[in-house]
Amino acid sequence: MRIDWATLPEALRAAIEQRSGAVRAVQDIPHGITCRFAAALRTRSGSVFVKGVPVDDKRGQAAQAQEVAVSGAVPGSVGPRFLWQVIKGGWDVVGFAWVDGQHADLAPGSGDLPLVADVLRKAQALRAPANLPPLADRWPDLGDEDRALLAGETLLHTDTNPHNLLVGPERAWLIDWAMPASGPAWVDVAYTAVRLMESGHAPGDALAWAGAFPCWRAADPRAVAVFVEATCRQWSARVGVRGARPSNERFAALL
Repeated sequence: MRIDWATLPEALRAAIEQRSGAVRAVQDIPHGITCRFAAALRTRSGSVFVKGVPVDDKRGQAAQAQEVAVSGAVPGSVGPRFLWQVIKGGWDVVGFAWVDGQHADLAPGSGDLPLVADVLRKAQALRAPANLPPLADRWPDLGDEDRALLAGETLLHTDTNPHNLLVGPERAWLIDWAMPASGPAWVDVAYTAVRLMESGHAPGDALAWAGAFPCWRAADPRAVAVFVEATCRQWSARVGVRGARPSNERFAALL
């Protein structure tokens, strides 16, 4: 259940205002799977995006800890700038610079597609922090050879769904770095190509879009096959073969 600003503990709200400035207006934000509270706080000096989880929400706090851990590696040219973290009153809350954008439209012909491609290109230059888990750790059944094929030093977002892509008039931002990993740069292109298929692109058109990225053109076909097969196998185990079929068919189209 989501919590609004007024329901947060008074001591927590006071601690947040010490960092953000006095709150003059609040816009609750309903999106976000792992957070229990999210809002835009309007203050005299501008707006701040804040989100948080109760400290006893282990899954949510783990995701937020990942986001904080990689915040120093994500510049403002790629994602909103991380500002502060407050842990008080049984809550863990983080603040980010507010960016004025809408969730990306990934449908065929959308004017957002070039801006999404641009921010993905910028993100490919980011190096993963040394202690970040590698992408291959998500599939414990992989052998050493397959793990090596998925090794890389790029900081990966791995969840480029439209709600994690904000688009303004001239640029886009990657937000919610709750599922980061280290790996080859083409991985986020692959995930986004699958999202394009979900949004109505024919597989060939999504692959043509991916083909504009040099990292995708240079991807080892063996590595892509390991990625696709491991993803489909895991998804089938989670929701069943029938339930996984639509998603798995989109991933298989990457081959």
